[in-house]
Amino acid sequence: MSLPHAILTALLEKPSSGLELTRRFDRSIGYFWSATHQQIYRELGRLETDGLIRALPAEQPSRGQKKSYEVLPAGRDELARWTAASQDPKPHRDPLLLRLRAAAVVGTAGLEADLRRHLQLHERQLAEYREIEERDFPPGRDGTGDRLRHLVLRAGIDLETFWTQWLRRALEDFPGPPEG
Repeated sequence: MSLPHAILTALLEKPSSGLELTRRFDRSIGYFWSATHQQIYRELGRLETDGLIRALPAEQPSRGQKKSYEVLPAGRDELARWTAASQDPKPHRDPLLLRLRAAAVVGTAGLEADLRRHLQLHERQLAEYREIEERDFPPGRDGTGDRLRHLVLRAGIDLETFWTQWLRRALEDFPGPPEG
């Protein structure tokens, strides 16, 4: 159950409306824990019902005004409990790897082009992460929160580096047409 915890984290960083949360997910948390607009709103309702967050009172009553939410003490406690709990790593599941395995028995048609497409996508993501690192983590920015956020970004950089290296190797080793 990580989506509620991702939302609690985001709201503790900054009380926000559902729309603002969706935008923030698109720019940060969504790189490693994605959620749709509908999932976020549905989860906000559950968190509010469970007494973990509350809607902030509106400064001026207005019909159709965005609700902003903040985390209640019970929500902070739940996030702290979840953060401290041990969790096993999840097995990696990737359709591309399964497709390569299947190609060993049915042929490689279309796979080389898709490997090249994946390489381009991972190269783009890696470049974006490096831009974020340069912009958001200049030398000397080393508070505990900054170091932890940078660790998360470094995980993304390291994963994208792995994928770009692996895809280049896969393309080098990709079998040519069968010899006749």
